[in-house]
Amino acid sequence: MSQKVGVDLGLNEEEKIYLLRLAREVISKKVKGIKPEIPEPPTDKMREKRGAFVTLNKFGQLRGCIGYIEAVKPLFLTIADMAEAAAFRDPRFPPVTAGEVPGLEIEISVLTPLRKIGDVSEIQVGLHGLLIREGLYQGLLLPQVATEYGWDRDTFLTQTCHKAGLPGNCWQDPNTEILIFSADIFNEKDLS
Repeated sequence: MSQKVGVDLGLNEEEKIYLLRLAREVISKKVKGIKPEIPEPPTDKMREKRGAFVTLNKFGQLRGCIGYIEAVKPLFLTIADMAEAAAFRDPRFPPVTAGEVPGLEIEISVLTPLRKIGDVSEIQVGLHGLLIREGLYQGLLLPQVATEYGWDRDTFLTQTCHKAGLPGNCWQDPNTEILIFSADIFNEKDLS
């Protein structure tokens, strides 16, 4: 069995299943033009403010991914908002159609707080995600992206620079901020 990517933030199986079902319910209702009702969260942990991303895949290919980098809302509301955004407002893709919903694979990444680093040797591939900022440009890649593509640290940094719309070596510029974070990553197939 491969090593788990990211970290365990102490969410139990019931909480993870609740969040995944919530994401699917929001997408299923919104695609039909129905306002989803948000079910009451099972625990107080769901009410803690957390950054999180919802990633949608279809047949193993990215279909949408949007999130809040920082904690702005309670986790359950963040997941509801980001599920809708990933399905219907990711500018890289057309909105999800009703026919696609059953085939969507939903993955949730609940983030730890961002931490600025001064030395790239602090980055651990498989544990950390990256946020690179320079001026008005910024790019973020979740921890699982580097492991899915088999990247080493330098490639991960280069790809995050590209995601920001910057040259691949921008991470070597002293004016570039490099922030790391981790995430508790889970999806429907792991919990079914």
